[in-house]
Amino acid sequence: MAALKYAGLEDTDSEEELPPGWEERTTKDGWVYYANHLEEKTQWEHPKSGKRKRVAGELPYGWEQETDENGQVYFVDHINKRTTYLDPRLAFTVEDNPVKPTTRQKYDGNSTAMEILQGRDLSGKVAIITGANSGIGFETAKSLALHGVCVILACRSPARGDAAVQRILEEWHKAKVEAMTLDLASLQSVQHFAEAFKSKNLPLHMLICNAAVFGAPWSLTEDGLESTFQVNHLGHFYLVQLLEDVLRQSSPARVVVVSSESHRFTEIKDSSGKLDFSLLSPSKKEYWAMLAYNRSKLCNILFSNELNRRLSPHGVTSNSVHPGNMMYSSIHRSWWLYTLLFTLARPFTKSM
Repeated sequence: MAALKYAGLEDTDSEEELPPGWEERTTKDGWVYYANHLEEKTQWEHPKSGKRKRVAGELPYGWEQETDENGQVYFVDHINKRTTYLDPRLAFTVEDNPVKPTTRQKYDGNSTAMEILQGRDLSGKVAIITGANSGIGFETAKSLALHGVCVILACRSPARGDAAVQRILEEWHKAKVEAMTLDLASLQSVQHFAEAFKSKNLPLHMLICNAAVFGAPWSLTEDGLESTFQVNHLGHFYLVQLLEDVLRQSSPARVVVVSSESHRFTEIKDSSGKLDFSLLSPSKKEYWAMLAYNRSKLCNILFSNELNRRLSPHGVTSNSVHPGNMMYSSIHRSWWLYTLLFTLARPFTKSM
């Protein structure tokens, strides 16, 4: 009883009644959490019952959900002309008590980004996503933005970047999204992007290296390097180096490098087993688009592993990820045959 009195829990009889100093709130996607004003902390579990809850159903007619300047959700009753921080659906909550899955069963090929982020309030976090105007990058940017993250869409085309921002704002007009120009085929552009981001004096909690080209014909960048190698790997490598100090200062932070299972089908060693760096940026005569892509993805993984070894002691983790085989995005646009193959595989692969 002494412990209950100290926690302020002995003053109420009902298991569902909140102790003095506690307040019930909801996130943007309907999950209930509890604010302890005395200790200035929040938690998902009810302070007495230990249960997790979510609100059920849609908002009543005439109500609208908004977010204030501090990122806290409030509700507008347009019929009675009033606002409140109390979700009108809190009288109709349902208990969240799923069967606890094993690690292998928690997510599968049918999981969506919104399902994985469900119940998470990521307000105050900042993310940069390269190639975020379409495909995997756009879906990642949208999902994070709808959960409160300030998202920078780093795109080669300013017009397509701005269009992607508008698509996200149409879903939630309070989303914190911005497009910035980044051309990974230009190391100078990478440098300018990093400088422009740093000038905003923002933290950086997530750097998602997603942009890539696939099946592209041989060409050299303005830096004199083969394009697939520079866009898929070297441009991201340079970007991470330029933003490493911000990532460290923002810890805990993470770098996510989108790689591919196809990294297994290549090698960057010569016949004697030594690293052959000429394979990374080959001449036109020795170029094969698929091999160039595979090698760039292998470089992604080697880079991510070493980056994690160096930065994880400083609170910055790095992971590489295989998003799924032959996902139908715009990555196959370089050649009609690739488009045909991806179209045939589309019914059997994960959707955007």
